Amino acid sequence: MPVVIVSGTGTEIGKTVVTAALAAVALARGRTVAVLKPAQTGLGPDEAGDVAEVARLAGSVTAVELARFPDPLAPATAARRAGAAPVGPREIADAAEKLATEHDLVLVEGAGGLLVRFDETGATLADAARLLAAPVLMVAPAGLGTLNMTALTAEALRARSLTLEGVVIGSWPAVPDLAARCNLTDLPESAGAPLLGAVPQGAGALTPGEFRERAASWLAPRLDGRWDAGTFTRDAEAAGVSGAAEVVPG
Repeated sequence: MPVVIVSGTGTEIGKTVVTAALAAVALARGRTVAVLKPAQTGLGPDEAGDVAEVARLAGSVTAVELARFPDPLAPATAARRAGAAPVGPREIADAAEKLATEHDLVLVEGAGGLLVRFDETGATLADAARLLAAPVLMVAPAGLGTLNMTALTAEALRARSLTLEGVVIGSWPAVPDLAARCNLTDLPESAGAPLLGAVPQGAGALTPGEFRERAASWLAPRLDGRWDAGTFTRDAEAAGVSGAAEVVPG
């Protein structure tokens, strides 16, 4: 998979940390990695964005941001309010294709959910994924309400004939409640795709060295890690807390 789209079921659910974990395990295997953020919103020109955070946590990646808009809004709205040109799917696809000629893996991190508008035509990250014929990795929350968002995102992907690679939980709580524990079984059913990892809550606060050392334990072999969904789920169900998940200090 030279290009992978990392999309979420919403915002603030751990996409950037999951992207960093994917990059870290790929780098550990000797692969070259580029991370592309089509549109960064909600930050000023001198503030560190998502690609900078991925590079800080994961290591030596090529970090590319196509556009930045100051308001914390959907890219199309933020671009309009800034009086700036939006980023369209063709521009995203062209940038990803160029990076793919120079790197073993290109991770394209979206903004918010899959169908957030990028330009005035209503184009979305899904349109860029279709141009690239790239699989989508969905990042989802652990708790109550995630099943509906996951099912809707998966349905939108299927309607566009896009491949859903699997689901990664973006922030697995140190003490998961009943809904989170049950969702380990229910999320793959709602998505129609496998559960491919669970990144512990607070993982982004680890030192870069600790993050890189632990990243493979959060992702399944399909993503170059060693996380096992069956073991993780059984431990969570049996203990009421996840013995397989790491407790990361806040």
